[in-house]
Amino acid sequence: MLLAVAVFSLMDAGLKELAGRYPPLQVATLRGASSLPFVLAWVAATSGLRPLLRVRWPLHLLRGAIGIGMMAAFAYALRTLPLTTAYSIFFIAPLLITALSVPLLGEKVGPRRWAAIAIGLLGVLVLLRPTGDGLLSWAALAVVVAALGYAVSAITVRVLGRTDSTASMMVWLLVFMAIGGGVLAAPGWVSIRPVDLWVIAGVGLAGALGQYAITEAFRIGEASRIAPLEYTALVWGVLLDVALWGVLPDAVTWLGAAIIVASGLYLLRRERIRAEDGAA
Repeated sequence: MLLAVAVFSLMDAGLKELAGRYPPLQVATLRGASSLPFVLAWVAATSGLRPLLRVRWPLHLLRGAIGIGMMAAFAYALRTLPLTTAYSIFFIAPLLITALSVPLLGEKVGPRRWAAIAIGLLGVLVLLRPTGDGLLSWAALAVVVAALGYAVSAITVRVLGRTDSTASMMVWLLVFMAIGGGVLAAPGWVSIRPVDLWVIAGVGLAGALGQYAITEAFRIGEASRIAPLEYTALVWGVLLDVALWGVLPDAVTWLGAAIIVASGLYLLRRERIRAEDGAA
């Protein structure tokens, strides 16, 4: 999991570089297209390509559309927001997954978990600082949209996981991002500069490695134990912001991030307690 978070952070740094020079939909397309060859090679060498065709197409199409919108929104936000700030806001995704599991999956969420969700959303308000010269902007709201898209996509993964393989979910998401995103980005396509080809290749490799690492982490590890390690992305965000762009988060950003992370960790703890009680 630590490796997955590290390489995904490097991928996001590459996306931030590309987002400053290319439209958001084009960045989403490049993200899908650059990782697809690596993932296809891995799938072909392990399970083969034939199982990829026996899938639930409607849900894959829905997940592909969500993936395009999510990545475009995140790329739009990275144009102006530091990685640390974008990560801090994006950390509401686990809270949204828990909230959406009630209407979409019929799961039950107790009052303590609802309280944690509410406190996490309060942390987002602290980050956005809507009453002052804060982060309330289209870029910040775009991260909220991306987090919501990620949460809905995660719900679809829970449903797809009952019948479809992890490989099919990885491959078709990238295919739809590459093709669907490319069609949407075509009218405003900007010619790719040769100097950016290495950045695109790095994004593709990091994205593929990160996807493999996180898949293996959840395959061999207990989700409630390894999921908190995702919050180490905040450390990578700070290091990359300082090293590449000379930016440090302010005190209010740290406060908002702390509230959101604490709420997420509490939710994970409650999930673990519920799982242990169910197994007892």
